[in-house]
This record gives sequence, structure tokens and C-alpha cells, in this order.
Amino acid sequence: MMLHPSYVDMMDAVNSDAPEGEEIVQSRYSIVMASAKRARQIVSGDKPLTENKDKKPLSIAVDELYEGQVHILPGTPAEQ
Repeated sequence: MMLHPSYVDMMDAVNSDAPEGEEIVQSRYSIVMASAKRARQIVSGDKPLTENKDKKPLSIAVDELYEGQVHILPGTPAEQ
């Protein structure tokens, strides 16, 4: 069972889908905003994309981002 990945690990996981030489996420703020947005979606009724054994919405959102089940689109504010 994984606790939570570090910000560096999260940034590496999110940026692994980026084209060579580019980064989708450059700061911790982007990871926090994307995780919070996804957690709000889960609270609003969206089905979690990962196994969620009695986890809180934010923990589920972090796991989804880390596992690559949810993606951050480059150039889009996380608040949308």
C-alpha cells in the first residue's frame, strides 16, 4: 500500500506524457490545483477511476493523477 507520492514523483508521473523537452506541470501548485479539482468532481458524484477502499476524495484524486488515469492538459488552468 502506497502512502502518498512526493510532489517530485507526482510531477514526474504527470510530465511522463509530455512531448520530449516539454513539461505539462512545472510547480507543486499545479499538482495541488489538479488534485483539488478532481477531488471536487468525485465529491460531486463522478465515479472514481481507481480502487478506493474507503479512501477520502483527495486521496483518490492523488492516486488517479499518479497512476495516469487523470491527465492535466497543458496550458489549461486547473480552475476550469
